[in-house]
Amino acid sequence: MSKKENVPPRRIFLQKTLAIIPLTALGSNLITMDSLAATSHSPNNLSTLYSPLFFNEIEWQFVLAATNRLIPADQYGPGAVDEGIPIFIDKQMEQPYGYGHLWYMHGPFATSVPELGYQSPLTPRDLWRNGIQDVNVWCQQHHNKMFAELETAEQDEILTQLENGALELSSVPSELFFTQMLENTKEGYFSDPIHGGNQTMASWKLIGFPGARADYQQVMDNPGQPYPLGPVSISGKKRGI
Repeated sequence: MSKKENVPPRRIFLQKTLAIIPLTALGSNLITMDSLAATSHSPNNLSTLYSPLFFNEIEWQFVLAATNRLIPADQYGPGAVDEGIPIFIDKQMEQPYGYGHLWYMHGPFATSVPELGYQSPLTPRDLWRNGIQDVNVWCQQHHNKMFAELETAEQDEILTQLENGALELSSVPSELFFTQMLENTKEGYFSDPIHGGNQTMASWKLIGFPGARADYQQVMDNPGQPYPLGPVSISGKKRGI
């Protein structure tokens, strides 16, 4: 992109929120980068390419629809479904992270500021499973449809209500569920492709991240200059600039 001012706020948000993210999903049920990159994905297409390990069919349709709205494809780059982020999330749920084994998960639990750490007895698996069920029940009551069956404008409105805590869910706080969805979606978008997401390394190209390249001498010799080469995955796969 030649003019930063033309980049939409969503892409700028993704650029600014990149952080060091612990990646624990290194499953064996991998979709190869080449097979995903060769296909332009709608949620329906991804359903035929991958069989989820954790999510059931109804839950999987929700994950595809929700992540597709959190990071939709646009003229500046592919979205979450295009990059395989639902696959990343599904794999995370079957790793220690999904079971909450990476955190201190004993009581007492209390509502507190984020700086004091995670304060819920619910694991990521619990949040996704209970949250999806609650949202689908709400959608059935108010729209007579599942979330994945709604128009995109309706899905966006529901996600906004979740983010603002305006949706009353029976088993999980709506803001906590939205935070879980958004964090996992961003993690998958910036992950190494070997973990399931970021299959074409589009996000790395967006922020100028070289990936797993071993030699940065040319960068140190030219400070402040754009990185001249395309990113490289841990697997050795490369993508052009």
